[in-house]
Amino acid sequence: MDPLQWAIESATEAGRLLRERSGALDIGEKSAPGDLVTAADRESERFIVDRLRAAFPRATILGEEGGERAGRAEERWIIDPLDGTTNYAHGYPLYCVSIGYERDGEVVAGAVYAPALGELYAAERGAGATCNGKPLRVSAIASVRDSLLCTGFIPARYERNGSNFARLSKRAQAVRRDGSAALDLCFVARGTFDAFWELDLSAWDVAAGALIVREAGGRVSACDGEAFAVDGASILASNALVHAEMLGALNE
Repeated sequence: MDPLQWAIESATEAGRLLRERSGALDIGEKSAPGDLVTAADRESERFIVDRLRAAFPRATILGEEGGERAGRAEERWIIDPLDGTTNYAHGYPLYCVSIGYERDGEVVAGAVYAPALGELYAAERGAGATCNGKPLRVSAIASVRDSLLCTGFIPARYERNGSNFARLSKRAQAVRRDGSAALDLCFVARGTFDAFWELDLSAWDVAAGALIVREAGGRVSACDGEAFAVDGASILASNALVHAEMLGALNE
């Protein structure tokens, strides 16, 4: 089966499951206060993994809730079954399912589905990015002063990113914190945000979204300016035009 089509179908079905479960939540905390997990996170991942094992039985699987399940090194699926768990737990509609497909160390297909918004983002390497089938393009804003930015952080680790948040809040038109890195990246791809940065992320947060930004004409790097790596923990994604200015601000 075509990996992109499989990712689209699986993200959409898992998103429907999340909407069905949203009325009855079993909420717990993981590594830090504010880092929530629900039974719906785990159920969504089980659903995706079961589907994946039937369609791609030899692939490696990396999921937020289940960790890595061994398979062929050259083929890896990277799954966030519910990105934006705190939003989901409080009925805030910015949450999504994110699925990325990596071949020979490079993400080549990805889908992000936001069920409460009815928005399906998808991209394939070299083929562009779409939302609900319509082509995406990053914004044409050329300066941070005229930009709407976005970032993220776990509240217990605010100090890691707090100085950047304060600095850029004084320079940009505004800085948002929406609580779903995968969806924030899609908002860069569609031109709503002009740039997004975050530290202390995992591969499942960014695998699909980073590809979607690039395929929409944007630029992606690590926050220190080094080449972006899906397992590299930090990300700066932008419309490309403000990227150098953002790097300067983040590394003062």
